[in-house]
Amino acid sequence: MAVTVNIDLGYEFQVKAKAADVFELLSDVPASVSHFPKVDNLTDLGDGVYKWEMEKVGTAQVNIQTVYASKYVSSKSKGTVVWTPVPGIGNALVGGQWKIKDNQDSTAIELKIDGEITLPLPGLMKMVVAPVVESEFEKLVDKYIANLIKRFGGET
Repeated sequence: MAVTVNIDLGYEFQVKAKAADVFELLSDVPASVSHFPKVDNLTDLGDGVYKWEMEKVGTAQVNIQTVYASKYVSSKSKGTVVWTPVPGIGNALVGGQWKIKDNQDSTAIELKIDGEITLPLPGLMKMVVAPVVESEFEKLVDKYIANLIKRFGGET
C-alpha cells in the first residue's frame, strides 16, 4: 500500500540583487540547492539531471526519506530555470520553475513547484500523513526562500 501526497506551491518576492546575479545562482543547481535545508545528498547524473536525497524524518522505527530526480533547463534570455521530473528515480516526482524579472532597482522572482510524493504507508494514513507532509515541504521551501533572500541582500 502507498499514500500519494500532491504538492502545489507558488511564491513571488523581490530582492535587492541584480537579475543577472539572481539568475547565475538559481541556474547553478548545486549552488542553489546549497541554500535548501535538509538535503542529505545531491548527485549530478549528467545532462542537467540531478538526484535529490532529503534527510530522513521520523523516528528510528518509522522514517521517511524523499528521493527524486529532476532535469534542469535554464534560459538566460527568458530569465527562467525550469525543472521536470525524471520518472523511475526515488519516491517522488518534482517539477517547477523560477522566473526572474529585472525591475531596474530590484529583481522580481517567481517560484512554482509541483510535486507528487509516494510514501509506503497504508491508505488509511493519508488523512493524517498528507497534511503533515505538505506542511513539512512548505516549511522547507519557506526556509529555502528566506535563505535566498538573505543571500540576495534582502527583500525590497
